[in-house]
Amino acid sequence: MAITWILVANASLARLYEHLGPNKGLKLVKELIHPESRLKNSELVTDRPGSMNGHGATQPQTEPKAHEARVFAQRLAHELYHGRTRNAYGRAIVFAPPSFMGLLNTALDTPTAQLITDRFEKDYTKSPEPRLRERLESCMFV
Repeated sequence: MAITWILVANASLARLYEHLGPNKGLKLVKELIHPESRLKNSELVTDRPGSMNGHGATQPQTEPKAHEARVFAQRLAHELYHGRTRNAYGRAIVFAPPSFMGLLNTALDTPTAQLITDRFEKDYTKSPEPRLRERLESCMFV
């Protein structure tokens, strides 16, 4: 049976679990933290004005928190990509809040995205592992 990776993430924290087969439970593979996403916009900005567009007008800047969330989504997509290229898993399941799920979906390459069989738009990063296992029962034998 192929290994399933379960990614439980939000904009500042991600846990990557591995499931080896029916009744084998979950094993925490990696925890990734992105503390910049927890900071306030005012703590993330510099006194620099926006960039110039060549016509004398400044372009609107992306909100710093949104930028940091996008950076973390790209980092997680990179983790999934490397796992796929190493054949570390054959299927993936992702739990993330709706806004972060969108960022993650955008950051994934097509072959990696095709390995994600289930997406749950919920933030389970603060949930205990038994609650996560209950949620997974709808798509696999944990």
